[in-house]
Amino acid sequence: MASEYVFTPPAAVSIPVVGQAARFPVHRIYCVGRNYEEHAKEMGFTGREPPFFFMKPADAVVVVAAGETGTMAYPTLTQNLHHEIELVAAIGTGGKNISAADAHKHIFGYAVGLDMTRRDLQGDMKKQGRPWDIGKSFEQSAPIGPIVPVAQAGDVERAEISLQVGGKDRQRSNVSKLIWSIAETIEHLSAAWELAPGDLIFTGTPEGVAAVVAGDTMVGEVKGLPTLTVKVI
Repeated sequence: MASEYVFTPPAAVSIPVVGQAARFPVHRIYCVGRNYEEHAKEMGFTGREPPFFFMKPADAVVVVAAGETGTMAYPTLTQNLHHEIELVAAIGTGGKNISAADAHKHIFGYAVGLDMTRRDLQGDMKKQGRPWDIGKSFEQSAPIGPIVPVAQAGDVERAEISLQVGGKDRQRSNVSKLIWSIAETIEHLSAAWELAPGDLIFTGTPEGVAAVVAGDTMVGEVKGLPTLTVKVI
């Protein structure tokens, strides 16, 4: 007998895959905090602290097709919405206690993502010693472009990463400057959670985070991956 529900379940969140008709279904979204040294410094921290993580719901994803301009609504309750450009690793094979040496076997592909942040709300929660989900885990807070399978993605771990707003540079760095590499991040993550196919890992943002307002268009790039273009409305 088919299952019955008290209301119609939402459709699965999924992301297009470059060169394939099949889509990548999203399970969980993990984000790494302060994973570029210069960004850590601009946020008031220094040194190679142990990695820490926060999560976003799968339906925070805003899927933007290659060559298109996606939109995200300026969120409520904030007057200081920040952009954070990130390389996203998409997990294709799950596991727990994955070693850094084996981590790349678990990656399906890579994409360009934005970790949008209500910075004022996040700051208020930090001051109070409270969780800052309200600053990070809101609707449309995770725009993302198509996923490129590993074999086609090139040397993403040494790729230039950048974000422009209104045609002017805001963020520009190189993925090689990650404090914790993608493999090390997967090792730490999988010690705390059992990773599953469909998980996305936002690997951290470089320095230059700043505010955007309605009408701004953000253009994010990781060399070798489809450009992510998002307009705030």
